[in-house]
Amino acid sequence: MICQEGKRVAIYARVSSDRQAKTATIASHLAALKQRVQQDGYNLEEELNFIDDGYTGSTLIRPALERLRDMAHMGAIDVLYVHSPDRLARKYAYQVLLIDEFNKTGMRTIFLNHELGQSPEDELLLQVQGVIAEYERAKIMERARRGKRFAARRGSLAVMAAAPFGYRYIPKSGATGDAQYQVVLEEARIVCRMFEWIGCEGTTLREVCRRLDKEGIKTRTGKCCWNPGTVAMMLKNPAYKGLAAFGKTRVIPPQTQLRRRRLKPGQRHMPVSKCRTVSEERELIPVTALVSEELFDAVAERLSENQRRNRERRTGAKYLLQGLLECANCGYACTGRQSGKLRPGFQKEVYFYYRCAAKDKCPTGDKSRCRGRSIRIALLDEAIWRDVCELLRDPDRVKREYERRLATEDPPESKASRDGQKALDDVKRGIGRLIDAYENGLLSKEEFTSRIKSRKERLAYLEKEVASLAVVAQINYRGGAQINCRVGSRLAV
Repeated sequence: MICQEGKRVAIYARVSSDRQAKTATIASHLAALKQRVQQDGYNLEEELNFIDDGYTGSTLIRPALERLRDMAHMGAIDVLYVHSPDRLARKYAYQVLLIDEFNKTGMRTIFLNHELGQSPEDELLLQVQGVIAEYERAKIMERARRGKRFAARRGSLAVMAAAPFGYRYIPKSGATGDAQYQVVLEEARIVCRMFEWIGCEGTTLREVCRRLDKEGIKTRTGKCCWNPGTVAMMLKNPAYKGLAAFGKTRVIPPQTQLRRRRLKPGQRHMPVSKCRTVSEERELIPVTALVSEELFDAVAERLSENQRRNRERRTGAKYLLQGLLECANCGYACTGRQSGKLRPGFQKEVYFYYRCAAKDKCPTGDKSRCRGRSIRIALLDEAIWRDVCELLRDPDRVKREYERRLATEDPPESKASRDGQKALDDVKRGIGRLIDAYENGLLSKEEFTSRIKSRKERLAYLEKEVASLAVVAQINYRGGAQINCRVGSRLAV
């Protein structure tokens, strides 16, 4: 339903933790926003309620915010109501980026606690609010971290988010008045058997999984198949010997990857990474033990011994480009494969190839498979090794190339434009492959219609993004203010 003035209005609300989302903290924000919309004489459509429950304001990767930015880019929203600037983002730079982006689309942004104006005083007030919100977030995070660690040192299980297999987590609001681990007898018996199989019988992790699968024992999530990595993490958990560990992981800046991660539609790159902490950085909380400390140490020693022997059996990298090669057709990793041909009266001939992983199964769930050709390992390895040897004989060549790249390094907007153009080319190639599949009878008319429609919509969106990036690059080239270009995962196909 359209409002009286023919404008479409939207509201955006956010809370930063799952606890706030469960306790309906966001309800008060929504009530205030809807009341203000009604006072201004507008009618709010249900589809224009953008709500992020339990998402931090330190990142722009939020589902509702992504949909809001997409609709604002298409000009589908005229007025946006937000409770306060820190609901958009907790970082001042992100607030400026979003407000500037909304203003360029012609959308008006209204904050309930601050009227957004154009005077220097209004801009100064917005900047001060943004800096204070960023400082407040850092202060809250530090206080929460210190408070949780202090509670863990006192032996409170309220700092734990969940209980491992074999226990049931009883929250603080339970009958006892404090959080605790309650033993689940059926799961506890399974855990004890797993420890006995490895500590007493000396079985391997895969043998434990086979026994569990054979007996029809399901995981806590209901899966029928156990994973050796999951079993290893369970057997290393000190909670089973009576000491639940708090602070086993910590957040660190995002780490660079050897190969870019291929995501499914709707997935986003994580803005941070996690790493495991050492035992000295963890706080141990006493809980009910399921196995003895001697058996737990025996299992840990057995797992370490099995891991050492498993590494000793490995002969290292089997192929020269192992873990480094990507398919030029679809971008997925290439793996080494061998194939043999047996001729009558001759010895069996074995050939090794680099083969795209998407030729066997498509990780995205699409029915189409990669049609990239396999490459003979011997030929490619020989060519690559010859080039590497020539490069090592001329160290000055590396120095010259390094200096040339430093001197001709492109600004961020140029790289963004190239990424956008590459995404455009990928979508166009995808459209061509769909047309070829339909002509060859591999796709029905309904499947072809739905897929080609989504690809064309994606193509139109990317063309607008590339055009806007070109304008930004031209402005920066003329000496304008530096503008942070939002490309990242939004240009990923």
